[in-house]
Amino acid sequence: MQKLILTTGILLLGFVFTYEGEVTSGPGPMAPHDPMQIEIEHDESFEFKGIRVVPKAELYVQARVLGAKRYRTGFESDLSPVDLALGWGPMSDESNLEHIDIRQSGRWYRWKSKNLPIPQPEVSNHSANMHMIPATPEIAEQLKEIREGQIIHFVGKLVNIESGEGWQWNSSMTRTDRGSGACEVVFLEAISVL
Repeated sequence: MQKLILTTGILLLGFVFTYEGEVTSGPGPMAPHDPMQIEIEHDESFEFKGIRVVPKAELYVQARVLGAKRYRTGFESDLSPVDLALGWGPMSDESNLEHIDIRQSGRWYRWKSKNLPIPQPEVSNHSANMHMIPATPEIAEQLKEIREGQIIHFVGKLVNIESGEGWQWNSSMTRTDRGSGACEVVFLEAISVL
């Protein structure tokens, strides 16, 4: 009986260690295509959690998770509890990523490299930090399980947020911008791990 309990404990410990660790997939681009975006030309705004959500474009993404950062305090965290730093094309290739240090904090995504394996514009144009707004509690739970290294596919909308007190949070509409305002604000409608 003790042997069975010990074996079960070791298996569970192994599962937790594997689950918490980074997922590896080997060399080569695991998400080769750029995100697809379709502009929304008419007003489809709606209320969500007491704020006005203004959809600007449909967004379809397959990407490698470069980082997943949870936020627990502040108005933004009630709306968007997780930011995902995502990479596609050369930024979904593990052989490139092992030379690039990626960090997330304060709703920003930053990278640095002592020996950059690809041109700097390739890094910036093939990665982004996205503020994820889960559409349902079920999607919120799925989002919390996402971890670095996974290849994910999701569908959502790039949105602007407007509160009654004049607070705004506007999404970037391109993957090639940098600096303040370059993050995407995504109303997340479905997500899966590939």
